[in-house]
Amino acid sequence: MSSIDRILDSALAGNRISLEDCMALYESDEIEKMGHVANQIMLRHHPEPVTTFVIGRNVNYTNICDVYCRFCAFYRAPGSAEGYVLPDEVIFQKIQETIDVAGTEILMQGGTNPNLPFSYYTDLLKEIKKRFPNITMHSFSPAEIMKMKEVSNGLSLEEVIRAIHEAGLDSLPGGGAEILDDRTRRKISRLKGSWRDWMDVMQTAHKVGMHTTGTMVIGFGETMEERALHLLRIRDAQDECIANGYNTPGFLAFISWTFQPDNTNLKAEKLGPQDYLKNVAISRIMLDNIKNFQSSWVTMGPEVGKLSLHYGCNDFGSTMIEENVVSAAGTTHKVNIGSTLQLIREAGKIPAQRNTRYEILRRFDDETVQVHKDFIMQN
Repeated sequence: MSSIDRILDSALAGNRISLEDCMALYESDEIEKMGHVANQIMLRHHPEPVTTFVIGRNVNYTNICDVYCRFCAFYRAPGSAEGYVLPDEVIFQKIQETIDVAGTEILMQGGTNPNLPFSYYTDLLKEIKKRFPNITMHSFSPAEIMKMKEVSNGLSLEEVIRAIHEAGLDSLPGGGAEILDDRTRRKISRLKGSWRDWMDVMQTAHKVGMHTTGTMVIGFGETMEERALHLLRIRDAQDECIANGYNTPGFLAFISWTFQPDNTNLKAEKLGPQDYLKNVAISRIMLDNIKNFQSSWVTMGPEVGKLSLHYGCNDFGSTMIEENVVSAAGTTHKVNIGSTLQLIREAGKIPAQRNTRYEILRRFDDETVQVHKDFIMQN
């Protein structure tokens, strides 16, 4: 029996794989074997053949950013004539349009804008919740949270997160994790902060009762050890959340994708579908304490997204009514609600709309298609 078979058999038996085991999987090319095991582990968490999705919208409230990530094609430096901050009324209109098509989630994200005071965020969240009490605000990356702390006139990180949570922030997305190792982070985004900064934000959010998502981006030239360390650090933080008994599931989901180099200042060879699927499978095997894994069709395309549902993913992510950050890097895969249902069915799964907490709102079994025909046709 090969060492890879032993690692995979051990994982299937319910044992944790180590950092060294994880590195061995990354160095192996036995992707189909890993995918099979990852799929079996996924089925233990989700035995029904259901793949969920959320109807959501990205609202990029500002593109002004003073972090200057080399891999980002979206941001504009402070003072740029192309910089913007969306008027509140435009944000409200975008949220209303989302609700009008049965959307439930707003992923509000932007740059780390040094010109916005902390009150901008709390006032905006309060006004959003006043107008749209049922919308879920799954918004702001850890880097944006750290910028809020910087402009908050001396508040601690916990005080900042408690304040925005009370103002209306429901959960925190994991954007900006990239690779949770400082060698790579210094290379791609020197000003963005250490991996520990990212994790401090996430663990503080867990402490105050918010759930979050974990993310990972491969393809920056990171080592296999750095990839494995990234997963180990996510797993350890989730263990800590569970051990402390916080009133939150912690990392409710994990999402990975590949770096999109087009139109950016960071040149790298674009990784292919096999690299992505391998990373999805290894992540599912390693992260035994996270239940949900999202497919990244936005970056990888719908067909690869469909394949990922057999490599450990149980969720198709957001229908992404609007998305501007990844598309600025030349990746423009768009999937509407109708084609989301079709792609999930083509993968042999039953589509189901969920909310941000992964609670199923409606299933689209074959017999329900006619009932929702008008809804689907409109979108």
